Amino acid sequence: MNATELSRSVAAGKLPPLIFLYGEEAFLLQEALTEVCNAAVAPADRDFNLDQFSAQDDSVDEVLEAAYSYPVFAPRRCVIVRQAQAFNAAQYEQLLQYVKKPLDSTCLVLCAEKIDKRKKFFTTFKKHGELVEFKRLYPDKIPFFVERRAAERGKRFTADGLNLFCHRVGTNLTEVIAELDKLVSYCGTDESILDVADVAAVVSDTCLDSIFDLTDAVGSGALSKALLLTERLQQDGEHPLMILAMLVRHFRQLWKVQALLESGAAQPEICKRVGINPYFAGKTIAQARKFDTAAFVAIFELFVELDMDLKSGGGQASSLMQQGIMRLVAFGDAVKGHY
Repeated sequence: MNATELSRSVAAGKLPPLIFLYGEEAFLLQEALTEVCNAAVAPADRDFNLDQFSAQDDSVDEVLEAAYSYPVFAPRRCVIVRQAQAFNAAQYEQLLQYVKKPLDSTCLVLCAEKIDKRKKFFTTFKKHGELVEFKRLYPDKIPFFVERRAAERGKRFTADGLNLFCHRVGTNLTEVIAELDKLVSYCGTDESILDVADVAAVVSDTCLDSIFDLTDAVGSGALSKALLLTERLQQDGEHPLMILAMLVRHFRQLWKVQALLESGAAQPEICKRVGINPYFAGKTIAQARKFDTAAFVAIFELFVELDMDLKSGGGQASSLMQQGIMRLVAFGDAVKGHY
């Protein structure tokens, strides 16, 4: 069962007694969990019929005791277990006895970031309940998601307005919805069209812009700008390791693009194979052309070294990041000198 099928089943009043929600997309998973919870137990009945646990803090015995309990003055009870990936093999084995014969009057919902569907617990769970995965949306799927959520709020984007919105909000769905709600509130009930001017006035830039700007600065040899952007990201609350992770992801993407360019791939094929939004394609391709294969190899060797230094705590993180950025800019300068 996928997320859409689960939603339809819940809406039709067909609530499975066993549901396992898992995947990287926490926002959509939480939405589904809320939908299931609302269908399982009415708000007025939740004091006695809704139990919530964390696999990190609570025991399997507590979960089973709640699952085996009958609802109080209500048709069903709901038992929710978060962070289920924290259960070990023995704990999953303990849960298995309930999974094989669940109570019809209990809806047991487990949530996890990742599971191994090959293991006995999950193959058995699938026979008696539903496994529902929530994959992170690719950038090219974000515009459709935004359009649909805007329509639910009685709003419609112009093409340029949608492009700018998606460019600014990135792919974190929690941030996407927060910015969309802010935009809808700003436009009020009288205005149904969301245009570029509305987006520019309300929607704040995310770190995505800063990462694009930072890699631009690295590629063009603008050391002062690169250092300033790195400092700005840290002041905005981004941990140095997170900044490094974003740089690694972005340069990995650039390397893939550069390899495809060398093979003669056209822009539509590059977008499809690398998984980038066509809106970002021009800028990404332009950045990829600034580096050659040797530069990418050296850059990723630097990333490994910087990652180890940041995790070892051998120096101040901000200082290590500054040194790393200086070396990155030097690679950009070296490539420019080569050409």
